[in-house]
Amino acid sequence: MLMIRLARFGGKKKPSYRVVVIDKERARNSRSVEVVGIYSPVAKPKAVRLDHERIQHWIKNGAQPSDTVARLIRTNPPLPATAA
Repeated sequence: MLMIRLARFGGKKKPSYRVVVIDKERARNSRSVEVVGIYSPVAKPKAVRLDHERIQHWIKNGAQPSDTVARLIRTNPPLPATAA
């Protein structure tokens, strides 16, 4: 089963996370299927960049978001498309 969860990167006391699609049984920082976003909680303001289109693709194909990723998706909706 695939999960959409956070993988920790960055230095000691300076975490940054990648939002990844990964098999549920794999370790936190092991090889992922796809990177679909980033989250940096120590940046001022907090940096969150998600590829909502790819996240929805993976959810439709059976991937389950973790509780934290679900909260990030809910609190950071996709930006509306601008008419050019």
